[in-house]
Amino acid sequence: MSKVKPRTLSGFMELLPGEQALFDRMVSTLRRTYALYGFTALDTPVIEAAEVLLAKGGGETEKQIYRFTKGDTDLALRFDLTVPLAKYVALNAGQLAFPFRRFQIGKVYRGERAQRGRFREFYQADIDVIGDGELDIINDAEMPSIIYRAFTELGLKRFVIRFNNRKLLSGLFALMGVEEDKAGEAMRIIDKLEKIGLEKVTEQLCELGLAQEKAEALLALLTCAERGEDPLERLDALSGQNAQFDEGLKELKTVASLMASFGVPETHYKIDLTIARGLDYYTGTVYETQMLDHPEIGSICSGGRYDNLAEYYTNRKLPGVGLSIGLTRLFYVLQEQGYLNTSLLTAPADVLVIPMTDDLAPAVRLATALRESGLRAQIYSENKKIKARVQYADKLGIPFVVFLGEDELKSGKITVKDMASGEQTTASPTLLISGIKQRVAALRSGAPIRDKGAMEEELF
Repeated sequence: MSKVKPRTLSGFMELLPGEQALFDRMVSTLRRTYALYGFTALDTPVIEAAEVLLAKGGGETEKQIYRFTKGDTDLALRFDLTVPLAKYVALNAGQLAFPFRRFQIGKVYRGERAQRGRFREFYQADIDVIGDGELDIINDAEMPSIIYRAFTELGLKRFVIRFNNRKLLSGLFALMGVEEDKAGEAMRIIDKLEKIGLEKVTEQLCELGLAQEKAEALLALLTCAERGEDPLERLDALSGQNAQFDEGLKELKTVASLMASFGVPETHYKIDLTIARGLDYYTGTVYETQMLDHPEIGSICSGGRYDNLAEYYTNRKLPGVGLSIGLTRLFYVLQEQGYLNTSLLTAPADVLVIPMTDDLAPAVRLATALRESGLRAQIYSENKKIKARVQYADKLGIPFVVFLGEDELKSGKITVKDMASGEQTTASPTLLISGIKQRVAALRSGAPIRDKGAMEEELF
């Protein structure tokens, strides 16, 4: 029989056990952090009716969706977690309490060209707050505090949350002479500033119909913080000329003024007038988060405010604000840059019990006692030489091996080998289990990310 060569499709990530343990640790850290802020977990189907997922699709979105038929049913894999949320809220609005706060961590699928750091199947970690009719601006201000805590708990230290307001940008475009129907395109051009540079953005704004001097003046204002100027002072000088601009400026000031109260230090946030977010459904506050030591990576968490989440499914106005972490991409980047904390215990067990006699019952009882004490225990019962059994523990990274032979059974003691130091100790099970628990607790403690930039700062 011919063999099929095993392979993984490009754009799909598979991890080795130790790497998977670190990824899962990141997921559990995010779940715990989100729960601290009163968000409830949600899990929507990976497969939906195509008409539901494509209700607000079109363009590149529709091209990238995995779509197929099963019998007479037209189906699609979810492209993100926002559209399924919109469907969920529209479907269950009568039973939900608003504001509805949910988090979801799950896989999404995009049939785009696979390349370094970009995937066709990847995890997103989303939080959203949905209002019924209205949603207070304090929710916009809370979002950066959640991301600050989440990334700090993960172990990242050197990052900054940048935010802006699209109402302010729209009003500013109007003041500069951009026609209303071209404001969306102007947003997309501004959003490309870091990728293509000032000169090309100026050129594209001129192609959109903006006069050269107006384009230059606009960009000078948007980038004023880079020259040490206070963007709010520059914006205040333009107030009172456009209602949308004034509303956006008020919201931006409110978000900024609440950062300290929400526990976000000044070192970790800033107003950045160049943040526009290219997607048209954002209507107010927008966010992007950047690693200070790796700006080339781009945003590791982004999102914003939208006026009506579920307009394609219901006439009920459901405004919201949310953020999304591309978790698979973030993990890939952290792994590539050496940020993962490989000193954390990632083995599937804390203790490997090796029976040295034909009678396995004592080993089973010991493993049961270890588990009841809170330790993860595995019994190695394969008929191998002692060296091979110990090598098994070493390969998996199991920190402790317990030997149970004739001498141990007669004395009522156990022999424990510390795999890191190579030391062996024979004593009562109660005493050694207590010591193992203390050592394992230390090995488990710590964040899944080791921020190299922060460590280098501490050294100097």
